[in-house]
Amino acid sequence: MHFNLVDRILERTDSHIVTLKHISSAEEYLQDHFPGFPVLPGVMMLESMTQAARQLLDPDDAAETPWVLTQAKALKYGSFVRPGATIRVTITHHKDNDDGSIDLKGDVRLIEPDADLEQLPVACSGRITMRPACVSTPVASGA
Repeated sequence: MHFNLVDRILERTDSHIVTLKHISSAEEYLQDHFPGFPVLPGVMMLESMTQAARQLLDPDDAAETPWVLTQAKALKYGSFVRPGATIRVTITHHKDNDDGSIDLKGDVRLIEPDADLEQLPVACSGRITMRPACVSTPVASGA
């Protein structure tokens, strides 16, 4: 099962991307999280940052191997994201590492109906590290 957490890309440069995701009550993962008080799970906010980071790092989906999340640091959660809300995800390139991984900063903001776009509450923020997925090589069998 694959969840698409990027509905639209609002802006993109070489070092920055802003995406939107509308949270519908039809989202499968909201059915059990939590009964009577559905909210977007925190891990799905992290996944929305990861998917936005992939769009930043490989906008044409042309990489030989996909970018994968290898580390999340200093994650902080704030506002609950309820069905009917929209999240704005901002990812900013921070640093290239010697091992080929890339450090990024992520920010998930909550947009509710009639929201003041200058003062959007933080739903999640933190730093993530992405790297190209390893291509597995077949193990030679001994004779």
